[in-house]
Amino acid sequence: MERYYDLSGKSGVAGYEIHSDGIWVQFKNGNSYFYSRVLIGESNFSQMRDKAIAGKGLATLIATHPVIREGYSQKR
Repeated sequence: MERYYDLSGKSGVAGYEIHSDGIWVQFKNGNSYFYSRVLIGESNFSQMRDKAIAGKGLATLIATHPVIREGYSQKR
C-alpha cells in the first residue's frame, strides 16, 4: 500500500494501491475498499488514480460521487 500524502491535512484516506482492474483505498479508520474499474467506469477510475498519486482530493471525490462511493466490490 502506498502512503497517501494528504496535502490538505484533512483527508480520511491513509493509503492506496493501484491495480489494472481497480484501486484499493485504505482509510484512516482501518477499512480498505477495492473500487472496481468496471463498476465505477474508466473516467472515474482515472480521476481516482490521479488524485491518489497527487495526494489531494481522493476522499472528496469518493464522498461526492455516488457511482464511486457505491462502486466498491471488496472490503477488508
